[in-house]
Amino acid sequence: QVQLVESGGDLVQPGGSLRLSCAASGGGFSVDAMGWYRQPPGKQRELVATITSGGSTNYADSVKGRFTISRDNAKNTVYLQMSSLKPEDTALYYCHADFYGQVGGTIGLFGSWGQGTQVTVSS
Repeated sequence: QVQLVESGGDLVQPGGSLRLSCAASGGGFSVDAMGWYRQPPGKQRELVATITSGGSTNYADSVKGRFTISRDNAKNTVYLQMSSLKPEDTALYYCHADFYGQVGGTIGLFGSWGQGTQVTVSS
């Protein structure tokens, strides 16, 4: 299976910046689209940004102009550059990847999640 490991979460002051990274590893699979999701305290998990293998991006309205998603296909790594951080950005951030391969006896498109990295924006 594809394994995802996030890093970069931290405590940061409002207006600050932070860069999250997520590296995918595993053999026998082809990673397709990747993305970032977040779950604020007491709320449902929500989409933050996605990026296709070709580099096309999509952002939630709440982060447009402040966050930038990018990827390095050679390293199977996706990044989330966050700037002008607000207290409402506080959440557990999860990395997700779509991949083609075999899981059990089924061949097809599957999804894999990281364990999450905590981002806390507070003064």
